[in-house]
Amino acid sequence: MNQCAKGRHHESERVTTLPQHLVEACRGVPERTAWLEKLPCLIRELQNRWSLSLESPWSGETSAGWVAPAVCSDGARVVLKLGMPHLEGEDELEGLRFWDGEATVRVLDADAAHNALLLERCEPGTALRELPEPEQDVVIAGLLRRLWRKPSPPFSFRPLSVMLAHWSQETMRAAPGWSDAGLVREGLRLFKELSVWSGDEVLLATDLHAGNVLRARREPWLVIDPKPFVGDRAYDATQHLLNCKGRLSSALGATIRRFADLLDVDHERVRLWTLARLAAEPRTDWNDESTALARMLG
Repeated sequence: MNQCAKGRHHESERVTTLPQHLVEACRGVPERTAWLEKLPCLIRELQNRWSLSLESPWSGETSAGWVAPAVCSDGARVVLKLGMPHLEGEDELEGLRFWDGEATVRVLDADAAHNALLLERCEPGTALRELPEPEQDVVIAGLLRRLWRKPSPPFSFRPLSVMLAHWSQETMRAAPGWSDAGLVREGLRLFKELSVWSGDEVLLATDLHAGNVLRARREPWLVIDPKPFVGDRAYDATQHLLNCKGRLSSALGATIRRFADLLDVDHERVRLWTLARLAAEPRTDWNDESTALARMLG
């Protein structure tokens, strides 16, 4: 192999590296294992199709996909994302198309069959978590209020109850490990009760926290990695709150009320959704910080 060929070979190996956290997320799940085996070939195929110069994949927090910065042949700086098969992220492409750059990154191209996205790159790309949490509250509330719209044809999204039913089944399978069965069952009851259809549902991001909001040039902040479902606005408060557990521990009621007020949603529904997730969301440790916080809310 000549030196040029060796160089291209080594570069290909570098950019198709599979981050360890992604390998671990796929382990033991046949559908994901099969996807992971095909991933290096698919990356190379998309690199050629979209004429991309790829950089090494990000290996930080991205646990549900392979994501790397890239440069197009015209010099545009973009992001290539290939989503791992998982229920929550199935509609990311349609969600981003629905929002069409309104508070979110834009889709520049896509291969829906392979859940592959060519995305606008946020620059400088620093995460909102660099700011103090009270400032994060204001930014995230503003973004959510812009995202909350009722989808209409041709867009069709799953109800939030689909995701909650999936979580509930997973939690029930873990029943032998529950440390507080009464608390978990109350959380499961709330999942059902709170997701009853009211007619006022909107498209939710469901996974919006400070790590999924990046500094950009087109707007001060843009949302990445939404997991769209149609449901109750109050639910969308929970992901950010669950990423602020220190504040919840020290000022639980005040923290929930402040964020609910910024969102202009009922703080009692935010409290109940937060309790449900803390008590009954699937996990490996049923005697953790989430359970302790759930007891404080219950």
